[in-house]
Amino acid sequence: MPSEDARFRLGINYWPIRQAMGMWTPLDRGETGEDFARIAEAGFDCVRIFLLWEDFQPEPGGVSSEHLDDLVAVADAAREAGLSLMPTLFTGHMSGANWVPAWALDRSRPCGRFRTIAGGRAVMAGIRNWYEDEEVGQAQALLAREAARALSGHPALWAWDLGNEPSNCVLPPSTEHARRWLDTMTEALSEQGPAAPVTLGLHQQDLEEDRLLGPREAAASLAFASMHGYPAYATWSRHGADDGVPLFLGLLTRWLSGQEVLLAEFGAPTRPGVGGDVDGLGLLEENEAAAYTGRVLESLHRFGFLGALLWCFGNYDPALRDQPPFDEAPHEMSFGLWRADGSAKPALQVVRAFGAREKTTPRVDLGWIDVTQEEYVSDPARHLERLYAAFTAGSAEPGREGAGTLPARRRG
Repeated sequence: MPSEDARFRLGINYWPIRQAMGMWTPLDRGETGEDFARIAEAGFDCVRIFLLWEDFQPEPGGVSSEHLDDLVAVADAAREAGLSLMPTLFTGHMSGANWVPAWALDRSRPCGRFRTIAGGRAVMAGIRNWYEDEEVGQAQALLAREAARALSGHPALWAWDLGNEPSNCVLPPSTEHARRWLDTMTEALSEQGPAAPVTLGLHQQDLEEDRLLGPREAAASLAFASMHGYPAYATWSRHGADDGVPLFLGLLTRWLSGQEVLLAEFGAPTRPGVGGDVDGLGLLEENEAAAYTGRVLESLHRFGFLGALLWCFGNYDPALRDQPPFDEAPHEMSFGLWRADGSAKPALQVVRAFGAREKTTPRVDLGWIDVTQEEYVSDPARHLERLYAAFTAGSAEPGREGAGTLPARRRG
């Protein structure tokens, strides 16, 4: 077994099958323990979880002691299963919707591209901008401090994630606002003593657009960079099983940040038997998704990444299909490594075969990058698509041929 520092992290993103984003109300501790034991048995070594913001902080001046106890119980379950834990704060954006406490709503602004969910229902309101709203920023710092206090010294805690794709909620007014917020949150996490490593869950649209908080801006505050990548949501991908997409996004993130990179989300929605179409999005056949998973894991390991986390633990219970976010994003129901009935998909065989490995430190040729970082961020959409063409032209064809292109749809 590789040492902790040398390990290529092989992990999974976790919401429970029965409850999905309702995980914390109430937390089923027995189910979580059983799920974590299953995750460890399949060969994973870490789990990324999400603190649904409105559950943990129903009021700006306080944090739920009940859910902090639940957080410790989840960490205990991870320890018992032999797993490391990466909690994600201020969630926030999730599966095509933005989940926020009612007190963090800005009713003077429209909800924008993604629905806002508060109190379990969609509301016609935007979100207060935590990068410049002092009350919201102070509340977030409080949550970070209390969560860090709850898990201080816990042997399962591996790293903190400051948010899941936060640019889908609000954008900072400036890079200075973004950096000040990052520094405030990392300082809050460290008030109990040396903090676990801190990262931020960025995603491919933070590379497609200048959202003022990308890998380059975040690097000074974070221990390592995180990126999420899905060919199904990239208009420039070649097909739905294009394993070049997560590798390319990760390498671009490494170039911009100068840091180790965790591919903190990758995966594919599936349909048993033949693939299909749900809500305008192509679904892969399960065996095809398994082959895709294997190719991505092998390439990320070969190119020296910190690790990779699959999205996600399980297909969700069909009873949730008419609830947000699945009522408007039904493809989100079927990303799991386990089916909703608990049976394993073929991709789990690939994970077991991949096994525990040490990180590699290869020399990576980035000769296909022919611009400076300043030139790239001045027009990221044009450069990204052009660089992906150069990246794929200079290497063996990743993935399968003739799979067709997906419609221009993005998960966010």
